[in-house]
Amino acid sequence: MRASLLSLAGVASLAFSGLGLAADAEEWKTRSVYQVMIDRYARTDGSIDHECEAHEFCGGTWRGLINKLDYIQDMGFTAIQISPINKNMEEHTAAGDPYHGYWTTDLYALNDKFGTEKDFKDLVAELKKRDIYLMADVVVNHMAQKFDNNPPPKVDYSKFNPFNDEKYFHPYCNVTEEGWLNATEYQDCWLYPYGVALADLDTRNEFVIKEMNSWIKGLVSNYSIDGLRIDAAKHVNDEFLPGFVKSSGVFAWGEVLTGETEDFCRYQTLDLLPGMPNYLDYYKLIEGFNGGSFEKLAQIKKQAINNCNDTFALGTFVENHDMPRFANKNSDMAIAKNAMTYVILNDGVPTVYQGQEQHFNGFETPHNREPLWQSGYDKESPLYKLTATLNKVRNHIIKLDKDYVNTASEILKANDNYFCTKKGSYGSQIVYCITNNSSKGGKHTLTVGGFQADQKVVEVLTCQSNQAGMSGTIDMKMNNGVPKVYVPADALKDSGICEQTTAEEFRDDTSGAGVTGAATGLLAAAVAGWALMFLA
Repeated sequence: MRASLLSLAGVASLAFSGLGLAADAEEWKTRSVYQVMIDRYARTDGSIDHECEAHEFCGGTWRGLINKLDYIQDMGFTAIQISPINKNMEEHTAAGDPYHGYWTTDLYALNDKFGTEKDFKDLVAELKKRDIYLMADVVVNHMAQKFDNNPPPKVDYSKFNPFNDEKYFHPYCNVTEEGWLNATEYQDCWLYPYGVALADLDTRNEFVIKEMNSWIKGLVSNYSIDGLRIDAAKHVNDEFLPGFVKSSGVFAWGEVLTGETEDFCRYQTLDLLPGMPNYLDYYKLIEGFNGGSFEKLAQIKKQAINNCNDTFALGTFVENHDMPRFANKNSDMAIAKNAMTYVILNDGVPTVYQGQEQHFNGFETPHNREPLWQSGYDKESPLYKLTATLNKVRNHIIKLDKDYVNTASEILKANDNYFCTKKGSYGSQIVYCITNNSSKGGKHTLTVGGFQADQKVVEVLTCQSNQAGMSGTIDMKMNNGVPKVYVPADALKDSGICEQTTAEEFRDDTSGAGVTGAATGLLAAAVAGWALMFLA
């Protein structure tokens, strides 16, 4: 008989749990998400001098996250995505410790490495008090056990709860190099077993389906979870996903790691998933900022609109726990600012991975999972202040324009060096331009439209004012490769954003000081790599 986190009263109350009141896709579109890896975010005692090895536990906890929520909220984030909360295997392996939470052994127990059930419930309660949505990462593709690297893995299935028999899993097979293009193979075989055997659940099995759906319904209800990220969703058979999401009763992103439009968008067009982290944009952004052209970004965006059901339900990102840090490939601060601007202001749900705002630069897993306390939680860092300003502007415009989140951006310019868009209705639109010119980019004027004739506008990152001409264009004073973000002056009334402005002029900004004016106002107002990625 399985152990359960749900009390009898909790089970009895599921039918009256108010799942119908759960956050849906439309509500999630208004949010911006900060991704937290619990073990690497904050320790209970708040210490910032604790050192740890990249493959081992570092000691972050749910209680530590509670104590450091101001750091997230002061950046303007209105949702957090946390790493999996369920009990994991306990052994140290050739691939390291299960600090990340993706090596599940028991669905019906919490991971005591991160704290007690009271700690987790206190976290949920504090998030509700702050009106911050909670997205929980969940693992449905596999369960894990230590592996001696002598295939086939010798798995003791009796140690898994509730799937304690070999019959609930696919027979062992390893995904071959060619198999990554074969759905049957990458959905039914085991993901790259090294150090850890990721026993692949048979999610066509009726018992597995029923148990998974019951578990997720109970987990969401018992802990008032607002949304899910489904890990390795592409590696689960298609038919399983819609029922699982429906049972949860909340909005869900599923991880579909591909840059191919047809392969990616079919998860929406076939109603398999309501949303996904936006890997289509991701690959083109990384290319565009590293010697490529933004024309390809514009092309993939148009393809996504034509092929996906709802690009506004996708999560925009340039970093996550599986990919090398953005700054690892390009450490230029101006480039990082442009990337952050795109993430926050693009169509879809902004998603920032912890440490991106501190310009962390780790390479592949696990070195892209640096403990955040190494930064000292610096609220004066350039990217932290930029993120705070961008989130405040976005949150303010959403309040002014109920259709903003479902209004497609109009691409105003897309070439080798610039990508500019207008988003929102006239009167409350945001016009921004990002560039890959780097901090060495010189002074020049960029003429861009998106406004009405003679409309007064404010560049919110410097609090400088400008005015559109008769054709609705403005002359942007570009320098040092920094982004530009403009909002109609009238839309900023009573917002606390750029309450005092000066005429726009060329400005030197090589160290991140360009966001000082706006951010201050805001704060005052308020294959080994692939292997490790699949292992966690």
